[in-house]
This record gives sequence, C-alpha cells and structure tokens, in this order.
Amino acid sequence: MPINILMPALSPTMEKGNLAKWLKKEGDKVKSGDVIAEIETDKATMEVEAVDEGTIARILVPEGTQDVPVNNVIAVLAGDGEDVKAAASSGGAAKAEPKAEAKAESKVGEKAGSEGATRTPDSSSSAPAPKPASSGAQAASTASANGHGRIFSSPLARRLSKEAGIELARIDGSGPHGRVVARDVEQAKSGKGLKAPAAPAGAPSIAPAMSDKQILSLFEDGSYAIVPHDNMRRTIAQRLTASIQTIPHFYLTMDCDIGRLLAAREDINASAPKDKEKKPLYKLSVNDFVIKAMAIALQRVPNANVSWTEGGMLKHKHSDIGVAVAMPGGLITPIIRKAETKSLSAISSEMKDFAARARARKLKPEEYQGGTTAVSNLGMYGIKDFTAVINPPHATILAVGASEERAVVRGGKIEAAHIMSVTLSCDHRAVDGALGAELIGAFRTLIENPVIMMV
Repeated sequence: MPINILMPALSPTMEKGNLAKWLKKEGDKVKSGDVIAEIETDKATMEVEAVDEGTIARILVPEGTQDVPVNNVIAVLAGDGEDVKAAASSGGAAKAEPKAEAKAESKVGEKAGSEGATRTPDSSSSAPAPKPASSGAQAASTASANGHGRIFSSPLARRLSKEAGIELARIDGSGPHGRVVARDVEQAKSGKGLKAPAAPAGAPSIAPAMSDKQILSLFEDGSYAIVPHDNMRRTIAQRLTASIQTIPHFYLTMDCDIGRLLAAREDINASAPKDKEKKPLYKLSVNDFVIKAMAIALQRVPNANVSWTEGGMLKHKHSDIGVAVAMPGGLITPIIRKAETKSLSAISSEMKDFAARARARKLKPEEYQGGTTAVSNLGMYGIKDFTAVINPPHATILAVGASEERAVVRGGKIEAAHIMSVTLSCDHRAVDGALGAELIGAFRTLIENPVIMMV
C-alpha cells in the first residue's frame, strides 16, 4: 500500500505550518533519514526527514503553501517494489488511518500506567509542554461550535477520564485540533494540563475586539496596505493576549548601580584569551551578567522559581533563562538551560549562537520552549524602563532598561553613578508581592556586586 507523508507536528502547540520547500521531487527515491522538505513553523524553519524507504509518487501540497494543518497528507510514497503510478492514484487520504491512531493511543495508555506517576514537565522531552491558554480557548470554542457542546476526544480518552472522574471539558487536548487523547488524561490525573473551571453563566466577559470591517471603515480606501500575518505574528498575538487576560500581572521596579559591573566587564574582556587570528575568544555583554544574576537569584529565592498549574505549583530545580531575541516579524526566546551552573563566557557564547540561529529561524523547538523565567533587554535602544508581558509557563519576566549616568546622593554628597532600571513582572497566582521583592532584591545584590557571581 502507498505510504502517506503527513504534515508533522514539530512542536506541542503547532496546529499549522508552511511548506517552504521540497528538497525531493516526484520520482525521486528516498531512504529513511533523508531530508525531503523544509517546514516553517511559527518560530523556525525545520527539516522533515523520511521515515520509510521508497519513491516519491505524488506531491499533494506544493512548496510555498501556507497554513497546512498538522496531519494533512502532503505527499505519497510508494514502497519498494510498488507501482509508482498506482500509488500516486490511490494514495492521499486526508488523515492517518483511524486504526493506526487507536493503536498508538492504546500504547500510550499502557505506558502511562507505569510512567505517569514519575513524569515531570520538561520542554526537551517528548511529552507536550504546557499549552498557552489560547489553545485551550480554541479547543473549547471548537467543542461548542458544533452545536452539541461535544468535546473532541478519542474513545480511550473518554473511558480513562470517566474512570478517573475528570471532566473532559477541563482537560487540555494535545491531539490534532485540540483533541483530547489518552496521554492528556494521564497527565490530568496528576494535575497537569487541567483548565480552570468554567466561569458562572452570569460572570462578566471580556469585551470583544473590533472586527476587521470596523477597523477598515475608519480609514480612507487606498490610504493603507494590508500585510498578511505570518504564523509567528499570529502565535505571538494569541499567546500574549491569553497571558494578559489570564495571568494577574503586577510589577516591581528597582534601580541598580552597575558601576562595578562595567569595570569588571572591561577588565574581563581586556584579558580574554586570543585565537590564532588574535581575536578574543569571548566578549561579555551587560546582558550576559543579567542572565547569570537572574539565574543565581532564582536559586537564592527558590520559591519564586516556579510555574503555576491548576493542579499544583511546579518548583524548578534549575534556572532555565529565556532571553528575548528580536527577529524579522517578531521575537523568540531561546533558553539558557541550567544558567546558574554556567560561566559568563559560556553564557555569552551560547547566546551569540542562539541569536544568530534565531534570526535565521534555525532554532529547534526544545531550544525555545519551556524555561523558568525570561529576560527582555531594550537597553540597547535607549529605553529607560518598561514592563514586559509574562510568557507562560513562566511566573516572572525581567525587563531591563538602559544604563545611564544619573546623579545619586552618597554620604550627603551628590555623585554621578551608572544606574540601570529593571522591572520584574510577576504572576500573582504564583509569586506574591513580598516574594517578588525578595527576588528582585537578590538580583540587585548580585548585579551590583558581580564578584559574587564568580564564586
């Protein structure tokens, strides 16, 4: 039988992707592991590998096609010894065979029984990362849109949820189009992936945004050009809208005297070893110190190194720091894993690599998903201070402004000092005011005394 090649889900939250380029054409033979296409997700361009041997019999989705749903058939592969023309005419069902899906579900159910109690969230694992609230909202709207309030789920998931006494409507589905599958139920048993209870019927709702028609009516025809949103911009809009609507933000601002940091940075860069071409092996930035200081601060205030879930608080052992990187059309937050254990030069080298690959959209999902907090630095643009929006599943994000010489009073005398303003955004569900103040205070102590970070 012909083998359907499906649009892959390259990240837990991916629902659609753009088929950027075919690297193989109809009639080409492929082996398992051959790169056959490039797929653009909301954050990166990923290579798709063949998982079977055979001949490309038919390409159903031409390159350049946008918004191809996950699990849609994009090409048909004729197996070894199979007639290519026959495979091209008979292949191409819309989705994978239901029996295959049911079989996969069964395996998940069997395995979850032994592993579910010990599994912990980790964005680098194969388990789905916590989804943004927008995904849950979309699944809920899909369920109610059919007119019967039906929650899309597999038969195995329905049976497991009934046995566990968990309402399907409260489970975040990780299957295609928000479908609830067996692994979601197993995670829900331990409190992961559960949505908040539905609001009472009389509860106030958020006012709807203006429609496209209403907005366009405010401007004269011909006075504007419409630039279609790409996947990255849509995802940013969905995630951050959900963040503001569902996370109770509060903000704490402090001024940091970074005179010692600037002096230490100059000395370290001046003494950096050189390569064969006499170029320094590293050049530290202020942001490298910020990342390290935030990582150690979270270790000193472990109760703030958390993520909120409806089932319980996730207390993280390591400081995985996401760092906002601007790129054409949006931004991305690659993550420095276990940043508290890394030297400043290692952090600097890792960030340079991440930034270069982020702008080329070559980051892997595990390199930008998850994390325990984030840093957003707009100091290089001369911004004095600002507030940043929390990126779930984080409970905090640090906004860093520009350092500038300001007049300060020391011992009754006015002196000039290099001051940098930082603002910590906190999720009030997970981090209270005093705890947030303790965290930003620990950060200031470290950033003002950088020698402590070397110990």
